[in-house]
Amino acid sequence: MSVKSSISLTDPQDRFARSLVETGQYASLSSVLQQGLELLRQKNEADELELAALRQLVDRRVSGPRVSAGEMDTRIEQMIARKQRAPDVGT
Repeated sequence: MSVKSSISLTDPQDRFARSLVETGQYASLSSVLQQGLELLRQKNEADELELAALRQLVDRRVSGPRVSAGEMDTRIEQMIARKQRAPDVGT
């Protein structure tokens, strides 16, 4: 099903869309805009999935075991010490 809509484009957007049609990449301005909307829909879905994954990760971290500030300082100092002892790769 198709729905007719009236839209406004800026001059640069119009020139770009028309150039895609003129070069044969798309059959019409409608197909250019349909593809653009499809890409935007896909991006929004990907963003929503990423946000859901990040929320899930935060929830797991919040509900997981806690490390005190002192323990975290110790872990960081140990990590720095290991990095300083490690041979410098590439030199």
